[in-house]
Amino acid sequence: MIERSAERLLLKGAITFDDALEWRESVLKELDRDGLVIDMAGVAEADSTALSLLLEWQREAKSRGFGITFANLPAAVSSLAEVYGISELIPSLDSPAAPAGH
Repeated sequence: MIERSAERLLLKGAITFDDALEWRESVLKELDRDGLVIDMAGVAEADSTALSLLLEWQREAKSRGFGITFANLPAAVSSLAEVYGISELIPSLDSPAAPAGH
């Protein structure tokens, strides 16, 4: 589900409503440092639940004093963020104009 490599968490599998609680808890346990990258290259399926989780992980990291960045967002998640007008709230390495982690 999650592979950790120093400053990067590689998420693998589906992030949907059915898996939301497990994903939530698994990633929250790993939010232990500033500059962490949450890489979604291994996410095969994602729905609006994934977008909600990204925002929650971002909020929790900030409350712990950390900045996190996302990478390889699934197209569905990026599209939903654009539709909802919240793309700027999700710092991503995929977008050159995005803020870097803070």
